[in-house]
Amino acid sequence: MEINFEHRHAAHCENGVIRNLLNFYGVKLSEPMILGLGSGIFFSHMPFYKMQGMPLTSFRPFHGRILKRVTKTLGIEVQEYKFKDPDKAMEKLDEILFKQIPVGLRVGVYRLAYFPKEYRIHFNGHNLCVIGKEGDEYIISDPIGMNKNRLSATDLKKVRYAKGTNSPKGHMYYIKSMEHYRPITAEMIEKATLKTCSDMLDIPLPMFGAKGIAYLAGRVRKWEKLYGKTDAALNLAQVIRMLEEIGTGGAGFRFMYAAFLQEAGEFLKRPEWNELSMELSQVGDLWRDFSYNAARFFKQREGALSYNDLANKLDVISARETDVFLRLKNSIERGK
Repeated sequence: MEINFEHRHAAHCENGVIRNLLNFYGVKLSEPMILGLGSGIFFSHMPFYKMQGMPLTSFRPFHGRILKRVTKTLGIEVQEYKFKDPDKAMEKLDEILFKQIPVGLRVGVYRLAYFPKEYRIHFNGHNLCVIGKEGDEYIISDPIGMNKNRLSATDLKKVRYAKGTNSPKGHMYYIKSMEHYRPITAEMIEKATLKTCSDMLDIPLPMFGAKGIAYLAGRVRKWEKLYGKTDAALNLAQVIRMLEEIGTGGAGFRFMYAAFLQEAGEFLKRPEWNELSMELSQVGDLWRDFSYNAARFFKQREGALSYNDLANKLDVISARETDVFLRLKNSIERGK
């Protein structure tokens, strides 16, 4: 059995699964619009929250927030489950699947059999969609791949119950009702955008939003004193990994949100958003430049920058993001 589900490639797994699920129910939205409606661009550096024993740096909200925000905005009812018992989790998946309902799952990627080995890291926030089952194999629409894949029931159970930070615990979700669906309005876009601006500018704690980037810069300058040479390098590698390997990372999310600003600016007839879109794309380039130079430093390339040089780049990014989101916020408030 395979559901008639259009598999479409995406830049980021959660955005892609949401877009493809909505498309199944006739709601046609771009991936950047999903990111924008879900207020999905963010930054945090949390020394108190560990991933593989090192402080977590994140460029997006906590897993599932984009899904909740987008569906709530559009009036779509979503059902979610977690299970202590893996067998019950697989039974519930089969029950929903055989009702011809595609099911989203959050899984770990380390033991995801169809992933290339070089991409199998200990990350438990990957999203995919199950769209069928034949014998002992599940048919998978994973939006970061160009084609559909298959997983045995044993392999799917393993990734649904991956161990480590933020274990998925069989997390599954699906669209339960479209009865109260509402098409996109200007008010929806503005409200979601103001939420993004608030997250990037107004959280009082120093490790979140645009000020969190400057906070990371301050930590980078002290890493060798705090951790020693080896562990400081591992912390830098963790930041690079979150930038370049986990989903679309920091630069990729900036480029995608820039595409949202361009699309939303046309919808709202606000040409100034196109300028902000271009400036945020430039910030994405700065993140890529930071990542490149950080990787050169980690690999001890000749002429590589120092920790202080890298921190200076982060300070520039922090100031640029503060400026972009402040102007974006003001553009909405002036128009009201």
